[in-house]
This record gives sequence, structure tokens and C-alpha cells, in this order.
Amino acid sequence: MYAVVRTGGKQERVAEGQHVRVERLDAPQGAQVELAPVLVVADDRVLATPDQLAGVVVSATVVGEELGPKIRGFTYGPKTRHRRRWGHRQRYSTVQVTSISLPKGR
Repeated sequence: MYAVVRTGGKQERVAEGQHVRVERLDAPQGAQVELAPVLVVADDRVLATPDQLAGVVVSATVVGEELGPKIRGFTYGPKTRHRRRWGHRQRYSTVQVTSISLPKGR
């Protein structure tokens, strides 16, 4: 069984036991989090409409945090002696999906 969840403005396909790198969650290491909203759940049949997905819960445990690659930028203003270098490293949380639970009768 797998589910498609939206987290950090992106969509991720997740399955039970899988480690997923998502944008930083405000939760300490070892905390239980719920990944929502759930967009699709597929097993022997596909659940995709909002009334079918009501009550579907994707639970995960925060495993750790890491930094992404360094992004370097440079702005330049011609004829003004304006130059500016900047850099950024995005922070990510690594989560392990513990369960995808469907409501009773689904």
C-alpha cells in the first residue's frame, strides 16, 4: 500500500517503512507526526476523492535532520558598483513512515 501526501509544498509518494526527506518539520527527533493532507491511497483499489480520504492517517517518526546542498547566488548592478554574494542551505527532516491507516469499513 502507498499514499501520496503533500508536505512542504511538494508531493511525496510514501509507503510503510520508507525513509523520506521532507522540508524541515518543527518536531524533535523521535517525535510522532502525521503527514497531511493525503491526496491518494492505493492498495488493491485506489482512494482519491475527498470523501474517500476522510479519516485516512499517515503516521511517521522523525528520524533526524540534515542540510541540503549549498546554493550560491550573486547579484550585480551594472554601472553602480553594486555586487552581492549570498548563499543558502535548506534544512530537511528525515522521517520514517510507520503506518498508513484507513478508517473502518474502507
